[in-house]
Amino acid sequence: MIRIDKNSRGTVAAVYIFSAALLVATFLLSGSWWVRVPVLALLIWFCRWQTLFHSVPERTPVSSETEVVAVADGKIVICEEVDEKKFLNARVKMISIYMDFWDYHVNYWPVTGKVSFTRYFPGKHALAFKPKASEENEHTCTIVRNAAGQEVLFKQLAGGFARRIVCYAKPGLEVTGGQQCGIIKFGSRIDIFLPLEAEILVKKGDVVTGSETVLARL
Repeated sequence: MIRIDKNSRGTVAAVYIFSAALLVATFLLSGSWWVRVPVLALLIWFCRWQTLFHSVPERTPVSSETEVVAVADGKIVICEEVDEKKFLNARVKMISIYMDFWDYHVNYWPVTGKVSFTRYFPGKHALAFKPKASEENEHTCTIVRNAAGQEVLFKQLAGGFARRIVCYAKPGLEVTGGQQCGIIKFGSRIDIFLPLEAEILVKKGDVVTGSETVLARL
């Protein structure tokens, strides 16, 4: 059974209403089946795509304080060391996951622990795979601290077509790795920042599954 994300039910309903209205208009304005059939097929495909896009897939989550799980489905576009000066103020390892139109867009907590920081930042909507998108695009930053005091920072970045980021994080909230933490609408990216001593288990170009693929060990 398909389960629609709770923050996306209105969006999916709007898609169905729009599609139904367009289909009725097509049947009223055109008597040709050469027009009606392609429009019907296109709208069925569109409704199915949007339903799956906003759904929460069945997963076997990795819930751990030391294993960092993929926050989203997608392709790893960055895997390198960087200086994170804004929040962690340290040299860290960065992993970026790019989600395209065909991926599920729900997001997951990277580790089990407690939310120590979260903040929303308005910004641009440049293409999410561009390096500068991490700082310039609309995004939400969240830090989860495990029982050992290790911190994992992740950014939910809006892309060129994304217009809404949903994040369940609140300071002090206890979270379980691999469980849903939010959703980003349409093309977008997740940046994950890990302690320098973390053991990275993936590489650039890998395709990962949110909630299940282990990215690194702390």
